[in-house]
Amino acid sequence: MTESHDASSEIEDKVDDETETSTVEFNIVVTASDWTLELLAKSFNDGDIVIPDYQRKFVWDIRRASTLIESFAIGLPVPQVFFYENAEGQLEVIDGQQRITSIAYFFEGYFGPEDASGKRKVFSLKGLEQRKDLEGKTFSQLDERTKRKLKHSPLRGITVKQLTPDEEQPESVYHIFERLNTGGQPLNAQEIRNAVYRGNILEALEELNADPNWRKIYGKRDADPKQRDIELILRLFSLYENTDNYTPPMKDFLSRQMAENRPFTSVRAKSFKKAFSVAVKNVVEKIEKPFRPRGLLNAATLEAVLVSMMEHGSMSAITVDNYEKLLASKDFKAATLSNTSSVENVVSRKDIADKLLFGK
Repeated sequence: MTESHDASSEIEDKVDDETETSTVEFNIVVTASDWTLELLAKSFNDGDIVIPDYQRKFVWDIRRASTLIESFAIGLPVPQVFFYENAEGQLEVIDGQQRITSIAYFFEGYFGPEDASGKRKVFSLKGLEQRKDLEGKTFSQLDERTKRKLKHSPLRGITVKQLTPDEEQPESVYHIFERLNTGGQPLNAQEIRNAVYRGNILEALEELNADPNWRKIYGKRDADPKQRDIELILRLFSLYENTDNYTPPMKDFLSRQMAENRPFTSVRAKSFKKAFSVAVKNVVEKIEKPFRPRGLLNAATLEAVLVSMMEHGSMSAITVDNYEKLLASKDFKAATLSNTSSVENVVSRKDIADKLLFGK
């Protein structure tokens, strides 16, 4: 039985630039507005402007937030923020969370959420360089002239709204987030999907990601902060009983599948959850350090073998001999070494796995 190890979980997955090039044409409207800070703070507190769950936590300290407020007080330009107008008419913050939250906190007078005792820290300006006269003051303690200047100071906001219904072109929403996500720590592919296609599917993927046998296969006890393990499970589900419908690029195929299966209540979804647990358990029991033909976890090998196993159901017990025959196959190697997201190679490696593992 394979033991859990802490080896690098880098993933080997070589794709071809041509098959991974998206050809999405956006049907969107983009508007630019100059928000007053007072209106921005009110809209945030009223829930008209929201920080989506996927966003990383607020990380600025009072000193950095104070520097932002000082910039408005002395008239320095502040970078614009980006919003995405969702189906409920709310503006989701794509880029600008730290700035918007800091502004709302300052007008409110408190910095950050309540602590364990139910108390909040007073937001008094700290570490100012130009307006030393404002040092240590809260918004309510400022002179009336400075209050008015801050309340009416503008911050440019760019709002993107998709005109085509999400269900008709779900991958375009992904690309909007991908292009506009320009913060200091840009989100990666799966984090963007988690943002755009929220639903029961994410909870299901996270539950499967915690499977002890899957953790052993992936090579890390804890979940990958970059969500690459979640993305691999999504890839398995997307191709499970669905390889014939695959079209490149892979990242758009995964986005469409996540969008179309948000409720995760279909017969295929329910079948996948059961089949996944059975397949990863069987792999761990039979194969030592699986899916690492060249040392790193090879996503294409993992995908072909596990999808084949899951689709064979009760016949999915893998043997060491058949697995080694598969890895030795020249055609299988070719389909997992380069251009891995082409239709030809996705279909080919699955067919070879079916034949060499189960004689189908």
